[in-house]
Amino acid sequence: MKIRELAEHWEHSAKGRLTATGHVLHLDVEAAARLAALAEMYPKRQPEELLGELLGAALEELEASFPYIKGQQVIATDEEGDPLYEDIGATPRFLALSRRYLRDMSTRKDESTH
Repeated sequence: MKIRELAEHWEHSAKGRLTATGHVLHLDVEAAARLAALAEMYPKRQPEELLGELLGAALEELEASFPYIKGQQVIATDEEGDPLYEDIGATPRFLALSRRYLRDMSTRKDESTH
C-alpha cells in the first residue's frame, strides 16, 4: 500500500495481522505532533496502528526504490523473446531476508499457540 493511500484506508478501518513482538520507538517532537494530529483525525485508529501502517507503507516504498542492477544470468524472456536478467541489487536480498524472518515469526507464533 502506498503512503498516499493510507488516509483512505484509515477511513475504512481495515485491520491486518499483528505480531506479538513490540518495539519501543522514540519520535522527535515534530513526528510525535504529526502522529497526534493523525490520531485525532482518525479516532478509530490507535497511534500504534497508525505507526505500524505508516511503517509498512514506507517499507513497501523503500523496496520499490531499490535500483535494479542487471546480473549476468538470464532468468526469463519477455513477450518479445528478449532476455530478462537477474537483479543483483538490494531487492532480491531484501525479499529473501524478509521471507526468512516472516517464516521464522510464523513458526514461533505457531509454536506458542500449541
